[in-house]
Amino acid sequence: MNSSVSQIVIAVLGIGGTLAAAVITQRGADRARARELEHTRQLRQDEREYATRQARLEARRTCYAALSAGTRDLANVMTKALHALEKGEMTGELRSDLDRARRDHRLRHAEAQMVLPDTVAEAASTANRHLGDLYGLLMRIDGGTAQPGENAEAARQSLNELWDPLWDMRRVMRADLGITTPEPDR
Repeated sequence: MNSSVSQIVIAVLGIGGTLAAAVITQRGADRARARELEHTRQLRQDEREYATRQARLEARRTCYAALSAGTRDLANVMTKALHALEKGEMTGELRSDLDRARRDHRLRHAEAQMVLPDTVAEAASTANRHLGDLYGLLMRIDGGTAQPGENAEAARQSLNELWDPLWDMRRVMRADLGITTPEPDR
């Protein structure tokens, strides 16, 4: 009897071991599959976040390029207008160009305000204020409504002072895009 009981016990243990091995193997495979699915999900999430960051960066870059081009265009047209005022040769065409450049700049600046981070918005607003002040001065000189001290020489000084805020705006934009390193004071 002893030998038949031990044979039964050995058979039960053998069958139990075989079944347990199958269950353990299946659970291990399930865990490995779950880890693989989690890893795949994490990779997809990382890819989506990277794509989102790249899209935002590209949107900022496009916005910065448009704003920079608009400010430079306005500054160049104002320079031409100042030269024409100094020579007494202001034309309707130049006034029209100045109005167009001002409208284009205002539109680009308004669009940029929705995208710009605070440091860039601050620099862009400073440049916009200088552009607006110079534009107003040129319009008053051209219209004959200049206040005392507002003349072509004052406009020339204002134009010279305009370039620092424009360069600062460009520098801050480039730093925000990671093209250059930000200055320590910012």
